[in-house]
Amino acid sequence: MQTEILKIHDPEKDIAALKRAAEFIRDEEVVAFPTETVYGLGANAWSAGAALKVFAAKGRPADNPLIVHICDMAQLDEICTGMPEMAKKLAAAFWPGPLTMVLAKKQTIPSEVTAGLDTVAVRFPAHPVAHALIKEAGVPIAAPSANLSGKPSPTIFSHVRDDMMGRVAAIIDGPGAEIGVESTVVSFEDDNVRLLRPGGITPEDIHDCLGCEVIIDRAVTGKIDDTEKVSSPGMKYRHYAPSCPLTVVDAPIDSFISYVKHHSDGKKVGILCFDGEENLFPGYEVLTFGNEGDAASQANALFTAIRDLDQKHPDLIFAREAEAGGVGIAVRNRLHKAAGFAIIRPNKI
Repeated sequence: MQTEILKIHDPEKDIAALKRAAEFIRDEEVVAFPTETVYGLGANAWSAGAALKVFAAKGRPADNPLIVHICDMAQLDEICTGMPEMAKKLAAAFWPGPLTMVLAKKQTIPSEVTAGLDTVAVRFPAHPVAHALIKEAGVPIAAPSANLSGKPSPTIFSHVRDDMMGRVAAIIDGPGAEIGVESTVVSFEDDNVRLLRPGGITPEDIHDCLGCEVIIDRAVTGKIDDTEKVSSPGMKYRHYAPSCPLTVVDAPIDSFISYVKHHSDGKKVGILCFDGEENLFPGYEVLTFGNEGDAASQANALFTAIRDLDQKHPDLIFAREAEAGGVGIAVRNRLHKAAGFAIIRPNKI
């Protein structure tokens, strides 16, 4: 397949490219487009055939549902039914933005989009190019992240080009993601909210908005079986991973260095550490992913660091553990999934 590159940095000026991208969406082709979280791989949400093209381009399992992206609240009436009051409050507080809500779907959404579920995951992105594309296309856009299945999600155009050239109709070359990890995904249970995937909207943000308990799903902090049925993307299967094994070492820097030295075994070792620590690892392939204690900077840099380190072809990678609070829960979740939940705590052995 020939892939067109469409440069859209300002939707109000790059009108011809925007119209071309929207035409592809209406024609049930797949277009990679930037959002504030990561790049998405978008298709007409009304079309089962278009959804299947997304799964094929990614190599994505068909039981992993897509997220439907909208550009105004009126589109919700065509997509879902019975929106809970808690969902309305979250929408008022965080849309447009990096929040996805799992809601009861209408039959207008094909089962291929929702992996056969009677619910649909919906998001209203804040990125100007994403918003303009949905509006110009005139249809909601179903989209996962624009990477090959299992690889780190793309946050800039070159990442998408590496994975998707020849696999999709078009890739938009536009402003990269600001947040750097996929959207927060929540569902609703009686008077509580369940966090299915952490992201830029934190459990603390949700609690402050609603005043209710935020239940952390077990898929956020541990591995679940690939045979289980899930209601959100990112809850099972290996995600965000480099080509070689990655191990998270949860230890202070001195213990981390000692562990790495004693477990390198003459192999080419990659290190993912925090800004300012790179000079502590002479002789290793080292990349950093943000400042220690600054989860937002870690989220913004993580996927790029994993991709760039993978390009150096190490035999294995050791990564520093991320912060636990705020957006740190999302960074830690992505790191642990990239490692297949291989986490070492040397001081506790």
